[in-house]
Amino acid sequence: MCNKQSGMTLIELVLAIVVISVGLTGVLAAFQYAVKGSADPLIRKQMLAVAEEMTEEITLKPITPAANVAPVACARNTYNDIVDYNGYTTLNVCDIDGTALPSLAGYGVRVEVSDATLNSAVPAKRILVTVTRGTESLSLTSYRTGWAL
Repeated sequence: MCNKQSGMTLIELVLAIVVISVGLTGVLAAFQYAVKGSADPLIRKQMLAVAEEMTEEITLKPITPAANVAPVACARNTYNDIVDYNGYTTLNVCDIDGTALPSLAGYGVRVEVSDATLNSAVPAKRILVTVTRGTESLSLTSYRTGWAL
């Protein structure tokens, strides 16, 4: 009968613990770096969503100027054509009725509408929507022609 025992010696066990600790430290450092910068994509996505919403709202309006009543504060419910949005600026994002959205506090919106020509022949309006938060900004440019006339 052979009474041979197998297992790990104390030196092998300590060496395994050291190797696992070094590897785990590297993985945790990489994880911490990834989590530290994870808020930035959220801010960019929120800025993009605000800019896309404003661009869509503007491009759905008629291109032909029409008389309207001046809005109150950041409300846009009296805007009835694209040109009304030119110069629109607000330091807090609000809905079309002028109600501030607390979840987007700190985001600002600026709109510029100008004349443009596409393909050297098609008259259009150039719509530039800029959303800012702190030192970051995101701009979307779109064009609208008089196709609905």
